[in-house]
Amino acid sequence: MLGRIVRQRHTTSQVYNPRPIQQHIQRIQKFSSLSPLSSSTVALTSNSLLQGKEKKYIQGIGAVKYSSKMATSISNSQAQLSTSASHSSESKTPDWSATQYLKFGNERTRPVHDLVAQVLPLISTPTPRIYDLGCGPGNSTVVLADAFPGARITGMDSSPDMLRKATSTFQSRSNAEAVDFQEGNLETYLPGERADLLFSNAVFHWLRSPTRIPVLIQLLETLKPGGVLAFQVPDNYTEPSHAAMRDVAVQSNKSWSAAFADAKVGDLKETDRPDLDPIESPATFYKELIPHCESVGLWRTQYQHVLKDHGAIVEWVKGTGLQPYLNRIEGTDAKGAFLEEYERVLGERYESVETGSADGKRVVLLQYPRLFVVAVKK
Repeated sequence: MLGRIVRQRHTTSQVYNPRPIQQHIQRIQKFSSLSPLSSSTVALTSNSLLQGKEKKYIQGIGAVKYSSKMATSISNSQAQLSTSASHSSESKTPDWSATQYLKFGNERTRPVHDLVAQVLPLISTPTPRIYDLGCGPGNSTVVLADAFPGARITGMDSSPDMLRKATSTFQSRSNAEAVDFQEGNLETYLPGERADLLFSNAVFHWLRSPTRIPVLIQLLETLKPGGVLAFQVPDNYTEPSHAAMRDVAVQSNKSWSAAFADAKVGDLKETDRPDLDPIESPATFYKELIPHCESVGLWRTQYQHVLKDHGAIVEWVKGTGLQPYLNRIEGTDAKGAFLEEYERVLGERYESVETGSADGKRVVLLQYPRLFVVAVKK
């Protein structure tokens, strides 16, 4: 899914063997009652004893971990512990809403099923180690747990609210012991173990284009030989839903205009703008990933989601792509005016379709293209 991405300079680093780090932690545990490596306390404590390359590696693992045993009453201060010093700046950004995202849970989970169907034949072990990157409220993690019942799964996301929802979802499941959740920053995250599958549903589009492929390659290198990196990203930069966001944001003499006066909306060279970067072409992904892989499969699916009206499109994107715009606008009235104008523009760009019912009911088709990639490491 998704998660807030910390805007920071990205540095590609080599992946280091975690075994020496685990030895450090084991020494610490001899003198404490702390839990194993998965404990955030251990990770934070051991970090102070590590030097150089090992310290950089442990920072990338993700210090905060949510297990399915945790009570749902985790305090906000605990949930917002950062994975690194730079990650602490996220607390200034409004959190994502699991409730808003799951208003269209079935539609958002369809690509997960489509991607898992292609991955299943590639995983030969009955007990794969899986990481669900950008796990959101756990809808993708549930699909993975059902598809791979013998798996050990870690879900990672940057949103405390999403992680609380994911954790509560698994508390009542029979395979809860095999699943845990971590808070992490996608740009710097490194899995704590060599994985059989790194899976991601709709999160890498949040990275800026110069960062996206280097991060993918860095993650790919952490896989076991023959391991799979499988992800899908919305490919909708030019779709009316997203073009309308940019067009409404730059309207002049509006109550929200000041919020975007220096945002440089649409300027792809500007990294702090609210609009996301276009997705690279399939050929670019293939060219960059194939030197590291036995095979790279790609395909593009254009979903047609049947929604009740144009307001439903607004509700859809409020859970994802519209958030960076709304976060810039101060004041409830200005936000409301922005949403009202955005819905009006959508009404001009999306045709209402007759359903043939006696009451004259009409619907709107939200076209939603997604790019899928399945890469098998050499």
